[in-house]
Amino acid sequence: MNNIRNFCIIAHIDHGKSTLADRLLEYTQTVSGKDMQAQVLDDMDLERERGITIKSHAIQMNYVLDGQKYIFNLIDTPGHVDFSYEVSRSIAACEGALLIVDATQGIQAQTISNLYMAIEHDLEIIPVMNKMDMDSAMPEEVEDQIVELLGCKPEEIIRASGKTGMGVHDILQAIVERVPAPKGDPQAPLQCLIFDSVFNSFRGIIAYFKIENGTINKGDLVKFVATGKEYNADEIGILKLDMMPATSLGAGDVGYIISGIKTSKEVKVGDTITHVKRPCEKAISGFEEVKPMVFAGVYPIETEDFEDLRASLEKLQLNDASLTFEPESSVALGFGFRCGFLGMLHMEIVQERLDREFDMNVITTVPNVSYKVYTKKEELIEVHNPSGLPDIVLIDRIEEPYIRASVITRTEYIGQIMTLCLGKRGELVKQDYISGDRMELIYDMPLGEIVFDFYDRLKSISKGYASFDYHMHGFRPSKLIKLDILLNGESVDALSSLIHIDNALTLGRRMCEKLKDLIPRQQFDIAIQAAIGAKIISRETIKAVRKDVTAKCYGGDISRKRKLLEKQKKGKKRMKQIGNVEVPQKAFLAVLKLD
Repeated sequence: MNNIRNFCIIAHIDHGKSTLADRLLEYTQTVSGKDMQAQVLDDMDLERERGITIKSHAIQMNYVLDGQKYIFNLIDTPGHVDFSYEVSRSIAACEGALLIVDATQGIQAQTISNLYMAIEHDLEIIPVMNKMDMDSAMPEEVEDQIVELLGCKPEEIIRASGKTGMGVHDILQAIVERVPAPKGDPQAPLQCLIFDSVFNSFRGIIAYFKIENGTINKGDLVKFVATGKEYNADEIGILKLDMMPATSLGAGDVGYIISGIKTSKEVKVGDTITHVKRPCEKAISGFEEVKPMVFAGVYPIETEDFEDLRASLEKLQLNDASLTFEPESSVALGFGFRCGFLGMLHMEIVQERLDREFDMNVITTVPNVSYKVYTKKEELIEVHNPSGLPDIVLIDRIEEPYIRASVITRTEYIGQIMTLCLGKRGELVKQDYISGDRMELIYDMPLGEIVFDFYDRLKSISKGYASFDYHMHGFRPSKLIKLDILLNGESVDALSSLIHIDNALTLGRRMCEKLKDLIPRQQFDIAIQAAIGAKIISRETIKAVRKDVTAKCYGGDISRKRKLLEKQKKGKKRMKQIGNVEVPQKAFLAVLKLD
């Protein structure tokens, strides 16, 4: 056990952790020859194209220093804020962390949040300054930032480059010298932490774990504590580039277990594995159910594709347990699913994967968050969809989720960013100078406000310099109302939304104006109205296409013309009663992009 080192790599998006991991694998000769390619650990096309890690990966390396053999277990982590729970479990499975900071960009928001998570778990931090080969690197400035953040000495910071391989030997040596060996008792009852799981269509769900205490052998009868299910360990082993079966693994080892599990619900990240005969006294702390934060309706463009969409979502869920979905129907869009996502990036990725891997064309409705509605009888109802809101007279109060957001930016953009945050109902908690011209702003904001376009606007205001990170910060009572859009007095459920009372008037007005342009004219007048309860707050009318029925009357008495016009008027009235208005597809999409 003294020769095992378990470590992870933490960094902000795009600070070069996957590239640096490639170099570590190359120098320890774990991957060589034809297997060597850029971003070895990112095996999804989407990850390579966007340059982001979506799934965390684990791999074992062998390293020799001064004639002594060491086993390194590298657990790669995703960088994006949506996947922060996965990052926290990966960190819990390690004793040390490489903190990678881009020498051209300096410290950014997620660097800080992931670092605090690592410090909470008492990890040994090795600071690495990456991209030192770039002309735009600012080593002195970034070094000062790291020293200020960590309180370490400047000589402890390793200067490296994932591209050229500079400093990689120093990193490997620092892992041996600075990262402590795992502490565990091989004789104690078995206690393993699951930090990830993947789906294999032949073998079922494969769980990746790290053994805290005890020993596991092939064929043991094991129990997953959180779900209470029991399985036989059909195969266990270690993770090289491919899986290598083994007969027994002891405390401190990182490995995988295959036990023919068919449904992803049964393997939860953060769960504990123990023996059935000799169970551990308590589970490893920190386990929580991953809760979706953003909800949206996903509908097939062709109604007959509904069952295909269900099958696609089920397959996708096997690889991504944090996706939730349940069937729902809408008058305008037909049958579909209400899906729960961890955040906006997660939603985008799921849409993209549905399109690529399953060839599904889908429409996604306005994303919204989950609200807690308390009735007058003090019952609690969770609402994910505006149509699920109880009658207004029964509601006592509505609470909406808040986040604690941290924005790190250059001082010249402070004014515009503050205006943006205040426009989204944010409250400034504090502001700190990180270094010369960089500031951290901490805001409390409603999650519902940042779901739309907050991130895009933040990036465009700050010319891409501001970085953003958030975590949940409880629920607060809020004045929320349901805004309905009516066409000829009929409510269109797919266009209704839950919105704060201050924004309702302007949004209602803009939606009516937009729909007036997009809905084609009929042979009768169409009234487009925005309503809150029974009160109409805005109205637009699409005028009828009229036929000139009096064209064939020339000369004669005026009463003949009037008779024809009266007849037409009656016809129009009857048509209005039985005519229905089709809302074109592009109208839904345009309303989504209103902001």
